Amino acid sequence: MQLKIMPKKKRLSAGRVPLILFLCQMISALDVPLDLVQPPTITQQSPKDYIIDPRENIVIQCEAKGKPPPSFSWTRNGTHFDIDKDPLVTMKAGSGTLVINILSEGKAETYEGVYQCTARNERGAAISNNIVVRPSRSPLWTKEKLEPITLRSGQSLVLPCRPPIGLPPAIIFWMDNSFQRLPQSERVSQGLNGDLYFSNVLPEDSREDYICYARFNHTQTIQQKQPISVKVISVDELNDTIAANLSDTEVYGAKSSRERPPTFLTPEGNASNKEELRGNVLSLECIAEGLPTPIIYWIKEDGTLPTNRTFYRNFQKTLQITQVSEADSGKYQCIAKNALGVIHHTISVTVKAAPYWIMAPQNLVLSPGEDGALNCRANGNPKPKISWLSNGVPIEIAPDDPSRKINGDTIMFSSVQERSSAVYQCNASNEYGYLLGNAFVNVLAEPPRILTSTNTLYQVIANRPALLDCAFFGSPLPSIEWFKGTKGSALHEDPYVFHENGTLEIPVAQKDSTGTYTCVAKNKLGMAKNEVHLEIKDPTRIIKQPEYAVVQRGSTVSFECKVKHDHTLIPTVTWLKDHGELPSDGRFTIDKDHLVVADVSDDDGGTYTCVANTTLDNVSASAVLSVVDVPNPPFDLELTDQLDKSVQLSWTPGDDNNSPITKFIIEYENAMHEAGLWHHQAEVPGTQTRAQLKLSPYVNYSFRVMAENSLGRSSPSEASEQYLTKAAEPDKNPMMVEGLGSEPDNLVITWQPLNGFESNGPGLQYKVSWRQKDGDDEWTSVIVANVSKYIVSGTPTFVPYLIKVQALNDVGFAPEPAVVMGHSGEDLPMVAPGNVHVTVVNSTLAEVHWDPVPLKSVRGHLQGYRIYYWTDQNSSKRNRRHIEKKILTFQGSKTHGMLPGLEPFSHYTLNVRVVNGKGEGPASPDRVFHTPEGVPSAPSSLKIVNPTLDSLTLEWDPPSHPNGILTEYTLKYQPINSTHELGPLVDLKIPANKTRWTLKNLNFSTRYKFYFYAQTSAGSGSQITEEAVTTVDEAMASRQVDIATQGWFIGLMCAVALLILILLIVCFIRRNKGGKYPVKEKEDAHADPEIQPMKEDDGTFGEYSDAEDHKPLKKGSRTPSDRTVKKEDSDDSLVDYGEGVNGQFNEDGSFIGQYSGKKEKEPAEGNESSEAPSPVNAMNSFV
Repeated sequence: MQLKIMPKKKRLSAGRVPLILFLCQMISALDVPLDLVQPPTITQQSPKDYIIDPRENIVIQCEAKGKPPPSFSWTRNGTHFDIDKDPLVTMKAGSGTLVINILSEGKAETYEGVYQCTARNERGAAISNNIVVRPSRSPLWTKEKLEPITLRSGQSLVLPCRPPIGLPPAIIFWMDNSFQRLPQSERVSQGLNGDLYFSNVLPEDSREDYICYARFNHTQTIQQKQPISVKVISVDELNDTIAANLSDTEVYGAKSSRERPPTFLTPEGNASNKEELRGNVLSLECIAEGLPTPIIYWIKEDGTLPTNRTFYRNFQKTLQITQVSEADSGKYQCIAKNALGVIHHTISVTVKAAPYWIMAPQNLVLSPGEDGALNCRANGNPKPKISWLSNGVPIEIAPDDPSRKINGDTIMFSSVQERSSAVYQCNASNEYGYLLGNAFVNVLAEPPRILTSTNTLYQVIANRPALLDCAFFGSPLPSIEWFKGTKGSALHEDPYVFHENGTLEIPVAQKDSTGTYTCVAKNKLGMAKNEVHLEIKDPTRIIKQPEYAVVQRGSTVSFECKVKHDHTLIPTVTWLKDHGELPSDGRFTIDKDHLVVADVSDDDGGTYTCVANTTLDNVSASAVLSVVDVPNPPFDLELTDQLDKSVQLSWTPGDDNNSPITKFIIEYENAMHEAGLWHHQAEVPGTQTRAQLKLSPYVNYSFRVMAENSLGRSSPSEASEQYLTKAAEPDKNPMMVEGLGSEPDNLVITWQPLNGFESNGPGLQYKVSWRQKDGDDEWTSVIVANVSKYIVSGTPTFVPYLIKVQALNDVGFAPEPAVVMGHSGEDLPMVAPGNVHVTVVNSTLAEVHWDPVPLKSVRGHLQGYRIYYWTDQNSSKRNRRHIEKKILTFQGSKTHGMLPGLEPFSHYTLNVRVVNGKGEGPASPDRVFHTPEGVPSAPSSLKIVNPTLDSLTLEWDPPSHPNGILTEYTLKYQPINSTHELGPLVDLKIPANKTRWTLKNLNFSTRYKFYFYAQTSAGSGSQITEEAVTTVDEAMASRQVDIATQGWFIGLMCAVALLILILLIVCFIRRNKGGKYPVKEKEDAHADPEIQPMKEDDGTFGEYSDAEDHKPLKKGSRTPSDRTVKKEDSDDSLVDYGEGVNGQFNEDGSFIGQYSGKKEKEPAEGNESSEAPSPVNAMNSFV
């Protein structure tokens, strides 16, 4: 019988790889129960290459198991190691582990050697690997005298380290006396051998404390080499040294090392070889010298570099490939390049391999009479040799066993018996190492037994694989069957998977997979069974995941994570940052489903993960937090390529704070002329870190740089070093040159001076030149200081001049300036315009014509002509006006113009004058013209006085502007009834000399509207409107009062009030019973006339209103402007309560009217009227 421990071969999807790994772990854990007889098995041993710390006791491990328990023995350097003879050596009880006590006495070197452990019982012997024990060593550097190194700037240099050989090899690094690591770069770097390489040296490389340190990790010690002194001499220093040793007649000079193409410092030559073992890290190195510093590139000649295993170290000078295999063999080429050339070096790589297992031998459990086999398959480069041992003895000399047969890497067993039990060792070795594997053959006859605990409960998440364990043992190998439920039949494949180790797999467990499962193991010696239980749970899900967030520094951000889970499981939610714990910071708070980060800083950026864990599953969701802000300011500003009119500025960008830099802004300060004031110089894209800047002469420049991204602009960088440019002649002349005279006999030349930045040098002055434009005179010039004005005296009046102003300084003159034209000073014009005549267009408009004056008489720039005009008095002798002159100017050389806005029927006088920059010339002779009559303005006022029952008296004031001789007045009027309808219009002419008029035979208690305007021979003027009401018959009013005091009338009113009260009670009862009660609707339809609004848009009263209708009635009118009727003087009339003539009675004295509040308003087609209702209307309203 053979117990196989590999699972049954079955094609599984990639998604089941974790399941396979789990099964393999479970299978490898299968073992023969320790209560059964079995050969020894080595369970723990020290490593093959065992380096010990000589300051501690030596412990060499060897643990094994077996039945009966094994005994242990050791060999040292191939011979038996008798531990009883050495008092410092003891073996742990029940173990083969050796403890060598060297702390009390003895030395570690005494016990250096090759050890092997053997564990033996009655069924066989297992052996350990050969354990090479060596103490660690950290030797000191040999003392040596190191001479100082002196070399010129630009030369290459190699500082050797040559550390002492230790065990294990030391880790090398370079530091100074202050234990600070020396900075390394593309120019300066440390090689794999520990040497420090300089591609070219600079003066700043000079120092006296280049120290190589060797750190031995095993003993935690550090050894140091003697300091190396390096002095780099610059060109200036070298020239000074040479000059001090030469006579005045000797020529001397030294140049710095010239620029040169690259050459390799290591490795040497054009090609080299490299051998590496499989599984190690392949490290290839190329370091080159040259000026400028070379850059290193790597390629593989016959293939491509592996993507995920290739790394570049030491500024690309070292190429590393991890987990190297035979496929990585080939030719690798390093390329060193600078501006002067390119060189190549080819490294041929060969990958060898120590032996590695393809199939290690596995334990065999066979029943008597069964067949079996042990396999031992290994590979390596070169191919390893396979040899077998039995119980630690080469099989060739081991006791013979007729049941076994050796066939290379396989031992075949047939019809085994109990005496066939043994431990076999397979050794696979080549020149690079060996493998040793122990595997026993154990012959047993055992009935089945289930090793899995009874009634084990398995809980699995739905839609995931369920693995039900049934670990078993038996010899011969038992068969396994699975059942579901107490009376279920045997389970078969699809949807189940049966593994040969007894495990039942349900690939996709569903809710209906819940239940009890029984595992039954059978062989010819018996049967065993076991029940397990399966529960299916709902998966844990994150239903609201955290989302990507971009926030500005200093703000607050919140991530949400809502979890849904099986109700029987209790989840725990954990937040991680960058896959680690959250910072222990009070700014991080977790509130139910939220993680809140307050006052976000740059360090808070990263990936935040919400992890929901239950005992069965876990889910996670992540979101990235990007903390953004304006960039940090640039730094390390450097000026290079310094020329007279340009310089190159370079800088190092500050952190962009997760928002890409879009541009850099460069500003400059002129410390010589405007210290502390920064000006814009240039802008460059955010991808550039240098700029070529144009400069002006004679400026002491400092520069600063600001970075800008989408959030804003950084603070300015620190200012660069100052750079003073050389002086030069001005490259521009003053702008805005003008020539204007301030007096008739001078020429004032002005200009805009150059600023200090534009002066280009010291001693800024101006050369001012002028000459008459139309003459043959030579240029007159004068040099003035740095001013902005020069006055030329004694010039003729208003003569054109040619002018130029040229800048100059101590270095020279600016380019020839442009010539501009100016004029000497102006004087007042000498001649008045002639032939002035006026054409009257209408009563308010006239046109004036004149002849131009000769240009020479203007004596300046002609600006135009100016007309003065005024009225002496109104044509009507009754209205004299104050004389006020008006002025109207016409630009340029116009010879005519219009005079608008004249007053009709007026006498006007005007004259014309010419105007230049100095002022006005003499006036032309006065011209007189008359404007014709026009229509008058509206009468100044209109009021209605003394209203009676059938008459109204109108009084008015004449128009304030008659604009002519009034011929008559026109009065139109018409009545207005209670529905706001206008009655027939009456037209009446009134003589012009009247200011009062009485209208008779009017209707009593009637409202009238009046339209009144004046007329001249030119037509009718604007009208004025007013309204008034005739009075009520006093006798009728008296009768009304008398009727109101009659007893029968009072009784009638009480009866009416009682009837109304009864009607209200009945309606109230009906309404409470659900009856229809439309009183509200009626109330809404007949709203109180007292509160009816006026038209809100213009406040008028309907059709007959206009803009003039709102004037208040004059004193004596019975209808004020708010359209209410004034209260009568009687104190005992019902009319008093209505504040108008609203209370009405019929002839028998009965009350048929109603009274209102202060305003009487009747709605009629959307308009309102304040007319008091007539008795008929009152009756209609009551009925």
